[in-house]
Amino acid sequence: MSDRGQFDFIIVGGGSAACVVASHLVGRAKARVLLIERGPAKASPIIDIPAGYMKFLAKDTYLAMHKTAPQPQLDGRGPIVPQGRVLGGGSTVNAMVYMRGQPGDYARWNAAVTAPGAANDGAWSYEDMLTYFRAQEDNDHLADTFHGVGGPLKVSHLGHTSPMTRTYVKTLQGMGIPYNPDFNGASQFGAGFMQHTIDWATRRRCSAVTAFLAPVMRDPRLTIVTDATVTGIRIEQGRAVGVGYLQGGSRHKAEAGTEVILAAGAYQTPKLLMLSGVGPEDELSRHGIAAKVVLPGVGRNLQDHYECPVVATTRGSFGYYRQDRGWPMIKAGLQYLLFGTGPASTTGVETCAFFDPTGSSAEPTIQMFCVPTVYLDRDVMGTDPGDGVTINSLLLRPKARGRVTLASTDPLADPIIDTQIFGHPDDLATTMAGFRFARQVLAAAPLRDLIDKEIFPGPAVTNDQAIAAHCRRTVKTGYHPVGTCRMGHDADPEAVLTPDLRVRGIEGLRVVDASIMPAIVSGNTNAAVLAAAGKAADLILHS
Repeated sequence: MSDRGQFDFIIVGGGSAACVVASHLVGRAKARVLLIERGPAKASPIIDIPAGYMKFLAKDTYLAMHKTAPQPQLDGRGPIVPQGRVLGGGSTVNAMVYMRGQPGDYARWNAAVTAPGAANDGAWSYEDMLTYFRAQEDNDHLADTFHGVGGPLKVSHLGHTSPMTRTYVKTLQGMGIPYNPDFNGASQFGAGFMQHTIDWATRRRCSAVTAFLAPVMRDPRLTIVTDATVTGIRIEQGRAVGVGYLQGGSRHKAEAGTEVILAAGAYQTPKLLMLSGVGPEDELSRHGIAAKVVLPGVGRNLQDHYECPVVATTRGSFGYYRQDRGWPMIKAGLQYLLFGTGPASTTGVETCAFFDPTGSSAEPTIQMFCVPTVYLDRDVMGTDPGDGVTINSLLLRPKARGRVTLASTDPLADPIIDTQIFGHPDDLATTMAGFRFARQVLAAAPLRDLIDKEIFPGPAVTNDQAIAAHCRRTVKTGYHPVGTCRMGHDADPEAVLTPDLRVRGIEGLRVVDASIMPAIVSGNTNAAVLAAAGKAADLILHS
């Protein structure tokens, strides 16, 4: 086993949170940092074009395609759940949506870290997090209480929207859902166009690598190791002192003088803790792993966003069907290269609406996307792709909680992911309400003037039993897993982390990725992860 030497900090994972924390530790603290990423150092340049990510959605080129445990409540289905596997993680491969969530989401975080009867200091409140959102942001047209200018993260609106997108937004306004020009502003409720992490000047993706890591990439204090898998955290006398990892078939070790920081994501971070002897006693003993610290919450509290579709064909081409082949693709490519405009400058998912279809919540419970094409695979839908529209109703705050456990002690084996999709009856009921509302949107003016007919699940699917079966058959991940090493107060038996993100019972070990969230935020999670990592960097530097 070769020794890579001594560092001040070792960061396990190279995704959004890792890039933010590394940039602060190297740039501000002048610390020696080793960052270890299991994927490659670079992705195809195509993925930096806003429309380019769609070329890789169903491939394992830069995604780890985790299989999940069969779900009895989904009639035995076990949907695939991908995770970014490349430097920059999800920020390198995602749809670039910049969505912070609602103030209530962070109030729930703050409540989770405040012990009963203790004074609430607002450490994880929306007001506190807003400081980090604004400091990171360089918005192309907004500069106010909610938005920053001059930060490293470029945020803008898309350079192109389709006729279907614009019609969808107008239709919802006619149905009583108001236009919202800024989902990251005073209120999330309404319909509008989403902001994206795209540089307005170049019309290219602004990933966490571009925004945060690139400025310190040439600093000799930063060492980046890619295509490497961390096999375990070395814990001696109750302190994390380093890690072991595999790269190119060889074993290596590295030592951390100050801290080991886990940023491997909501699936891999709890797996690594358990492999290192930190986790639920029954899970460790099941695999013959000696317990260093018993923490029942490791791997528990898994949450994700889940969505179900309704699909209709249209009476003409109002979206992006066949825009990625032949002459349309060549024309779009030339327009993008010459002017930075046209279909290649869009992610294809340009708009959404936040609302509560049941009318029982003061906060939106559904994020409803309009995809201006037939979006589902033929194997699922049974119909060939074509000109059309797919409306996906995404459940914002599921009540069910899943779990991540070990498949074996092999560090190269993926963990077992029990999603518990629709494991709580309210989750299915809210999703069905969103589905019914999506049908009302298709039938409302002016969108109905573009619609030919519903093709999936089809107009015959009307009663509760049939709609529920459709949702169970088609529900898929929103690519936002969180919560498996949640922070909490001292009296919470399943809190893995302290409010300052230290792993309980182990010195010199923290978690900074999406695992920390006590509750999922209401919207695409990358923005929240970036801001939380900014706060984590401050906590580390001031400790």
